[in-house]
Amino acid sequence: MISATEFDTGRQQLFGLAYRLLGVADEANDAVEDACLRWEQADRGSTAHPEAWLTKAVTQRCLDRLGTTRATRAHHLGAWLPAPVLTTALGPLATAEQRDSVSLGLLGLLENRTPHERAVFVLRNAFGYRYRAIAEILELSPGNCRQLYHRTTQHFANRRPLCQPGRAERVRLAEQFLVAVRAGDVIGLGAILAQDVTVWADGVRRVAIAPHPVVGRDHVARYLAAAFRKIVAPVRFGFAEVNATTAILAAAEGKLLAVVAPEIDENRISGLRIVASPEKLLFVANGLSARTGRMPVFDDERGRRD
Repeated sequence: MISATEFDTGRQQLFGLAYRLLGVADEANDAVEDACLRWEQADRGSTAHPEAWLTKAVTQRCLDRLGTTRATRAHHLGAWLPAPVLTTALGPLATAEQRDSVSLGLLGLLENRTPHERAVFVLRNAFGYRYRAIAEILELSPGNCRQLYHRTTQHFANRRPLCQPGRAERVRLAEQFLVAVRAGDVIGLGAILAQDVTVWADGVRRVAIAPHPVVGRDHVARYLAAAFRKIVAPVRFGFAEVNATTAILAAAEGKLLAVVAPEIDENRISGLRIVASPEKLLFVANGLSARTGRMPVFDDERGRRD
C-alpha cells in the first residue's frame, strides 16, 4: 500500500508525465488529481504495484483528454504552443534526453502524433519504460508499442535533440537578446540569431504577435525590432528557468504578458517560442508568485535585474 507521503513524493513525477502527454499544465494537474481520487476509492489492498496503477490511471486520463482536444488544437489560429511551466515543477531532469523531453519544441512536435504514439514515446523516451510495461499501461501488445515508437522516432529523424548550454551562457544570450530587441538593434539581433532561426507565437489576439512562423535571420530580426516598437504600455522584463531553458518574461503592472523561450544551437539562438495566450500563462505566473511573492523583473530604469 502506498502512503500519503509516498504519493506526494511521486506526484511531481506524475505531473511531469501528464504535462508531457498534454502540453497544458492545468490539464495535467487535473489528470493527477483524478488519479488521486480514484486511488482513494480503489481497493488498494489488492494492488501489488501502486506506482504502476497510478501511472496507468494518469496516462489513460490524458489519452481521453487528448482525444477530445486534438481537433480543437488543429484548428487553432496561428501556432499552437504548449503552456510553459517552471522547470522545477517537472521533477529531476538528470539527462539531456529528459531536459529535451520537456522543451516547448519537442512538445509542439508531439502535437502532430496520435495520442498512443505520443504516450509510447513519452513513456519510453522520457521515463525509460520497457515495451512490456508500456503495453500494460496502454493495453496494447508490446509489438504494437514498438511499432508506434519506431514510427514516431522516424518522424523526428531529422531533428537533432536539443542540447542547451549551461545556465550562465543561456542567461548571457538572453540578456544580450533583450538589450538588442529593446533598442531595436537589428544588427545586434542578427549577431546572436542563427541563419535559419524561426519564431513561433501563440496569442494572435495580442498586439505584435505574428499569426504564422517567421523564418530567417533578417526577417526575424526585423520582426522582433518592429514588434517591440509597437508596445506602448510600460513593460518590464525578467528571466526564469522554464521548460529546461532560460526564458524571458514580459510583465506590465505585475501581470505576466508573455514568456519567450529560446532554443540555442552553437551559441546562437536557433528558435524562439513566444507564448502570450493569457490562459497559458496562469500556471507559470502562479508558480513565480508562490516562489518569490512577486514577479522577478528586469529593472528598466537601473538596467539590471532585481
